[in-house]
Amino acid sequence: MKANRILIKLSGEALGGSEGSGLDRSVLLRFCDEIADAVREGVQIAVVVGGGNILRGSQFAEEGADRISGDHMGMLATVINALAIQDALRSKSIPVMVFGSVEILGVCEAFTRDRAMLALSEGKVLVFGGGTGNPLFTTDSAAALRAVEIEADLLAKATKVDGVYDKDPMAHSDAQRFECISYEEVLSRQLKVMDMTATALCMENDLPIEVFDFTAEGHLKRLLSGDNVGTVVGGGKHA
Repeated sequence: MKANRILIKLSGEALGGSEGSGLDRSVLLRFCDEIADAVREGVQIAVVVGGGNILRGSQFAEEGADRISGDHMGMLATVINALAIQDALRSKSIPVMVFGSVEILGVCEAFTRDRAMLALSEGKVLVFGGGTGNPLFTTDSAAALRAVEIEADLLAKATKVDGVYDKDPMAHSDAQRFECISYEEVLSRQLKVMDMTATALCMENDLPIEVFDFTAEGHLKRLLSGDNVGTVVGGGKHA
């Protein structure tokens, strides 16, 4: 599907490269190279980035810490990643604006829909940090929320697998891959596409999700050019 405005959900672990932690500059630059090519062709792009390469609030809580405090720390980790993406895009002369759901004066802009829409119309890439700004919500939910707010045509979920399977392909050699699947089936079968809140929000707003393998070089570029490189969830009228 050819989309003129795309929101990419990128996990923090993806920016950590093979180790899944810290920031792998080569991965960051490859990601931004493919975004830059699409921007120059007129595609409007927004990014919601996680923070799991630095700290994941839920894991911190499992070790005995307070979950709310952990989630707040995780939100700040996503802002670090957002700033890294901003720096890499600027190095390629791509205009970019970082919005934070948690306002950090002098570091990122406080999110408002009007300011975000204006920035898109000016040709800027939007990078959203801070999740939804609330604890207990994942960055999947933040991605679905922001995608709906900016009227994206597609939510692209970057993962380490090439789509959605009926069971974990890493554990089951007979796992079957879907070319496309409905929101309802994803929810009823509890397939791990995005969290249930995010999937339900996309379903309610007929926002298609494409799950693709971010680790395969060129897949993001192909997706941004309109090729289907993964599994499409939904796609209109709860398809």
